[in-house]
Amino acid sequence: MAELIILKLGGSVITDKSGRCSVDIERISALAEEISARKDIFPIIVHGAGSCGHPEAKEHHLDKGLDQTNKAGIFITHHAVRQLNDAVVNALRASGVEAVGLHPLDACTAKNGRLISFECGPIELLVKNGIVPVLHGDVAMDEERGACIVSGDQLISYLAGSISVDRIGLATDVPGVLEDGRVISHIDAVSARNLKINESGNTDVTGGMRGKIDELLTLAEKGIESNIFHVSRTGDFLDGRDHGGTVVTRENVHEKI
Repeated sequence: MAELIILKLGGSVITDKSGRCSVDIERISALAEEISARKDIFPIIVHGAGSCGHPEAKEHHLDKGLDQTNKAGIFITHHAVRQLNDAVVNALRASGVEAVGLHPLDACTAKNGRLISFECGPIELLVKNGIVPVLHGDVAMDEERGACIVSGDQLISYLAGSISVDRIGLATDVPGVLEDGRVISHIDAVSARNLKINESGNTDVTGGMRGKIDELLTLAEKGIESNIFHVSRTGDFLDGRDHGGTVVTRENVHEKI
């Protein structure tokens, strides 16, 4: 039976985050081929917004909520991320993967920026029927703020808490979590407190690497490990090999040996 995994494709991996909705079709196609070539895994794909969503959300200050001046930002931001989602789905389908895009704006509700509901039934049924769901960071309606931005990392946290998966991997543009230029091989709640992380200068309304770690630590508290690695090591992760990156765990047992 194929392993059920969640694979996150970072926005900085599949777009040029310094541009405006600059989609890296070549990179997306190469990743689709990597996924298609492996028959012993079944993925739920989540991707970031990158330059297709972050600039729009920032311009319309949706990260601050909804008011009478920025309602158009919901359509504009969602339209941008859907364009990227279409590109990912199309690449997967071109490589032979039966894939379909799902949009959090249609299925999620948040409160103060945190997901409080996410209808996962369709995802489970898609998986059961051999169809790969492809989700993405998106704008979502929020009970307190009116609207908010839900990151792909928050989606992973919610999904893995609701659906039993075998492994979780996040493909990024860095070789793992870096501190002083060195990859931190394992992170837990204790060691994370003292991490000094240099964030990207590109527009990101979802917390960058620090936000990513915070989401994954929530999973780690439930005993669910996550892996962060450079996109060039995606094949290693898919095959269950050492990916040279960072593992986020409940307890950093490796440091105690």
